[in-house]
Amino acid sequence: MAGFQSLPGFRDFYPEDFSRRQHIFRNWRSAATSFGFQEYDAPVLEPLELYKTKSGDEIEAQLFSFTDKGGREVSLRPEMTPTVCRMVGEKAGALKRPIKWFSIAEFYRYERAQKGRLRAFHQFNADIFGEAGPEAEIELIALLIQCLAGFGLTKDDFYVRLSDRDLWFFYLEALGFTDAQARSVLTAIDRYEKAGDDAFKVYTEAHGAMPADRKDKVLGFLKIKSLPELETALAAYNSEKLAARLTDWRKVLAGVSAMGLADFIAVDLSVVRGLAYYTGFVFEAFDRKGDLRALAGGGRYNDLIKKLGYADLPAVGFAIGDVTTGLLIEQRGLAPAHGTAPQVYVVIGGEAERKAAFADIQALRAAGIRVEYPFKDLAFGKQFKAASESGAKLALIYGGDELAKGVVKLRDLADRAEREIPRDQVVTLVRDLLAGR
Repeated sequence: MAGFQSLPGFRDFYPEDFSRRQHIFRNWRSAATSFGFQEYDAPVLEPLELYKTKSGDEIEAQLFSFTDKGGREVSLRPEMTPTVCRMVGEKAGALKRPIKWFSIAEFYRYERAQKGRLRAFHQFNADIFGEAGPEAEIELIALLIQCLAGFGLTKDDFYVRLSDRDLWFFYLEALGFTDAQARSVLTAIDRYEKAGDDAFKVYTEAHGAMPADRKDKVLGFLKIKSLPELETALAAYNSEKLAARLTDWRKVLAGVSAMGLADFIAVDLSVVRGLAYYTGFVFEAFDRKGDLRALAGGGRYNDLIKKLGYADLPAVGFAIGDVTTGLLIEQRGLAPAHGTAPQVYVVIGGEAERKAAFADIQALRAAGIRVEYPFKDLAFGKQFKAASESGAKLALIYGGDELAKGVVKLRDLADRAEREIPRDQVVTLVRDLLAGR
């Protein structure tokens, strides 16, 4: 019998893999808490209707959905946004604004597994609710950058592409497109980077041929890569909506620049995020060097909480996944050493010494120090070899002569220097040594 294998697109996390994953989570959590975000969690199973209301009936093909034993239509969560909107919506009146929340959770999508994309994956999600102005975008873009920079990645490794769906809608309106036509244009823009001119077939099939002058202006707008270019392009249009969006653009870029993060930001109007619920600024973190492309994405979604049946509340957020993040830091040589090495290895002479050692081992562990010792009686030579291989910094040696004197021998495993320390000071002295004091 061959035994069992995990399901396609699902992962086992052996200790070394789990250690790597925890390293990613620690960095994300550290970044979020330093920004004053509060962590939350939520059920892994939700009503199927929650996702259909947000994304339409067609989303069901991508879900692990089923009828439960109570006859309810349910789904494993494919994302966190609908859930966090439900949670905030239910208690919106009692929550202090702005609401800054984050989570690290597992998600499930029934789609073909491929590089950087699995059926079960973890994401960091950060959202701000109750702030309608671009100050929320400044905060979240800065957090996104820190979520990647915390691993040692720099502006040479990744950047954030910033765009604006509202700006596109207002610009297309100024060109004379109807709302339905504008939505088809944005669908084409979303596909243009991969499909080129073929992307506009979606427009042609729905609305007929696009006038050549309009298409030229759309493609020209698509090529804008800086705020001055944007200001120049919009100067010809007497539109209060466009003027207001430009003001917000200036504020976002100035805020990010004042934080010293300007080198991480690129104006890129080709980013429109295919999800129709976005209502303003949208942004994606991209791999500058490799083939991982989008590392994270998000934007403003002011209408979603209301669409789910709750009070009208502005919102903006982003998500970043553990699969692509793990691949990126691995490629850049920034992944941590596997496993968690002990800090102290205890070398034990015999049964009498073992009883004394156990008391100190327990005291050291209670003080938060990682300690290993041999389960069986072994020769000193084998124990010292195990101590060196363990990765520990210090060895504590419990021999008959030392116990008779009320001391323990402490060895620095890097330079092999030894000294005797009083048994009643073991915890204090080891803690101070490990702390570099």
